[in-house]
Amino acid sequence: MNGSVSIHPAVDNGIMPARVGFQGGTLVCLCRTDPVEITVGSQSAHNHVCGCTRCWKPAGARFSQVAVVSRAKVKVSANRKKLKVVDESAVIKRHACKDCGVHMVGRIENKQHPFFGLDFIHTERSPQAGWSPPEFAAFVSSIIESGEKPENMAAIRARLKEIGLEPYDCLSPPLMDAIATHMAKAASKVKRTGKKKGKKKKKAKR
Repeated sequence: MNGSVSIHPAVDNGIMPARVGFQGGTLVCLCRTDPVEITVGSQSAHNHVCGCTRCWKPAGARFSQVAVVSRAKVKVSANRKKLKVVDESAVIKRHACKDCGVHMVGRIENKQHPFFGLDFIHTERSPQAGWSPPEFAAFVSSIIESGEKPENMAAIRARLKEIGLEPYDCLSPPLMDAIATHMAKAASKVKRTGKKKGKKKKKAKR
């Protein structure tokens, strides 16, 4: 039964390895006329499938596939005018094509966020092969919020493990450690500066 459980088109038939020396490529939306194009000047990292309700998923997929790259390595190379932020209130500002709906790049503007400086991309939208492969599955339980039947979850988790993607109901342990480290350093800084006069507190505005 596990083999019949679809996760995402990019992983259902096996996970392709990264290409040695790969240094990025382009991402293109689904539009046949005047597609949005993003140029990425480096290899991706922390690629994974994600079950959250905010990330873009191709038609019929249970999960999205998301990776990160340095913000400095990402630029819109064609049809920028077609991009629009899906939800201005979200932490990750997902810039999507207004015509086809594909999320082209997700960007964090809050400089205090642990992932500030990293952009979120969907490498499946690239015509080039060689991107870093998915390493794990994040926010797996969240697919229930998208309509998945709870009784299917055991088979879905089994299928994820079968294809080599450890399922988590948050991010992977290394990423959670990175977040915790960032928060601990920020808390330590607040404690140190908090011993001084409090008239600088207004600078905490975001």
